[in-house]
Amino acid sequence: MADRVGPVAEFDATEVEPRQVGQEDMAGRTTTGPVVTAPAAVEKDVIPSHPTLSLTTDDGEPTEEERARLRKVADTLPWSAFLVAIIELCERFAYYGLSGPFQNYIQNPADDPKLPGAIGLGQTGATGLTNFFQFWCYVTPILGAIVADQYLGRYRTILFFSIVYVVGLLILFLSSLPIAIEKQASLGGLIAAMIVIGLGTGGIKSNVSPLIAEQYRGTKQTIRTLKTGERVIVDPGITVERIYMIFYLCINVGSLSSIATTELELHVGYWATYLLPMLMFFVGFFVLVAGRKRYITRPPRGSVIIHACRVLWIATRSGFRLEAATSSYQEEYGRRYTTPWNDLFIEEIRRALVACKVFLFFPIYWVTYYQMLNNFISQAGTMELHGIPNDIMQNIDSLTIIIFIPLMDRLFYPFLRSIGIRFKPITRITWGFILGSLAMAYAAIVQHLIYISPPCYDQATSCDTANHVHVAVQTPAYLLIGLSEILASITGLEYAFTKAPANMKSFVMSLFLLTNAFGAALGIALSPTAVDPKLVWMYTGLAIAAAIAAALFWLIYRRYNATEEEMNELEARGEQALPATEVGTTLGSEHADE
Repeated sequence: MADRVGPVAEFDATEVEPRQVGQEDMAGRTTTGPVVTAPAAVEKDVIPSHPTLSLTTDDGEPTEEERARLRKVADTLPWSAFLVAIIELCERFAYYGLSGPFQNYIQNPADDPKLPGAIGLGQTGATGLTNFFQFWCYVTPILGAIVADQYLGRYRTILFFSIVYVVGLLILFLSSLPIAIEKQASLGGLIAAMIVIGLGTGGIKSNVSPLIAEQYRGTKQTIRTLKTGERVIVDPGITVERIYMIFYLCINVGSLSSIATTELELHVGYWATYLLPMLMFFVGFFVLVAGRKRYITRPPRGSVIIHACRVLWIATRSGFRLEAATSSYQEEYGRRYTTPWNDLFIEEIRRALVACKVFLFFPIYWVTYYQMLNNFISQAGTMELHGIPNDIMQNIDSLTIIIFIPLMDRLFYPFLRSIGIRFKPITRITWGFILGSLAMAYAAIVQHLIYISPPCYDQATSCDTANHVHVAVQTPAYLLIGLSEILASITGLEYAFTKAPANMKSFVMSLFLLTNAFGAALGIALSPTAVDPKLVWMYTGLAIAAAIAAALFWLIYRRYNATEEEMNELEARGEQALPATEVGTTLGSEHADE
């Protein structure tokens, strides 16, 4: 590998050691060699009495024959993972509770006869400003990641940015008081709150995602015998998949806060709308502080991001060869560069580059997702609401995720594994993109139905009367978006964590979150088309773009499914996270309570 030359686009993890006889190749086939015929008891994965078949003991690493034959299951999750999940639930409760009413708050004036409002910027202005908020919230995780990976560690970074978040919530609450709306101070207060809250949520988001997965310390597959007598393989990859399923479930339980805040918006006022998220955030802050001795974290390592950038610089200067940045290469060919890292770090960088390339198509997906947070709300406002707030429909997305995550985790994915279908990350993400495309296609159909319906036809947004289309017609669009999130968004979080070097997990996670910002930027660029009568073509264009993105994504990246397990095995060779009580004395005085 030391003298292999290739373009930077070929920095991937396909360069792995060749499999031995009896092992599975990249396509899941078994190489030629002697075949062991097991008795019926073995086929049922129950401990057999066969005298010649060697079995791995519990907690031992499975053989290749056992890997191919035994069922793979998730491990038991530690309680600290659930504490982190509760923190995320409370933060997302605050985030979605305050952002859910944003479209009405910004679009409609305070004296609007049809819908609640405060500022009155219109649909284009509201869509642009909400997209700016989304953009800002997903740029700031880069800052949070650098602070965590290099200086404070994940726990202290989350603690610091939580305080920033509280300041933003307070600004939003004060600027939404009736006197502030009356004095036209709400717009300035809203923009200030968006900037401060975006800074706070970004610092939290890039760190809480890797923090929850770090609570699980397993890195190797092991054998376990269940109470039924069945022998199974405890798989860390499936365990991390389950952790992020639970994590995303908590996110969407928290996002149901917009049901309460949109009702408060309609029946009480915006001051009550924004008071509730602030109070719930304090609950999460209490859990964060109360559980500080229980969390598993890695202490910061100072220059790791600088080292990663230097590795890429050396590789670029050496003909795009990552091997040129290894200590062994420098020793063999004359030490031209200082390399204060081991060769494993280079392999981790190679693996992280795979993740970064996979992330490139996500902005197209996110721009379809963000329609749910702005234009779908405006679309509902032109339909017959029958007494419900127009911005309550977005909660169908959250309910879809809450219902289908347990079904996918406990039934659908295990069923696919039981029949030999490996629904690996690249495949899941591709299907997520396809479902996002279908959601936009359906939204275009709904918009066409609105435009052909009386009394306002294709000028529905500017009309004081709703067109004769029931708002429930929107439901399938939210359902499709929710299913797409389970496949694309959750898998993206999982991919960002499992492919990142041990001490760069926050940074790589922030790069994944940055794709949200690019999606929001695309949404800002599209906001001039979010007007009557152009909306049908806007949704149609997004459907086509997402479908093309899905096809290209699959064609370019499907090869990474073949090396998924090999890439994940690097985690076992890297530095492991520690409980707060086990952080070494060298770093203990500085980081012991992380």
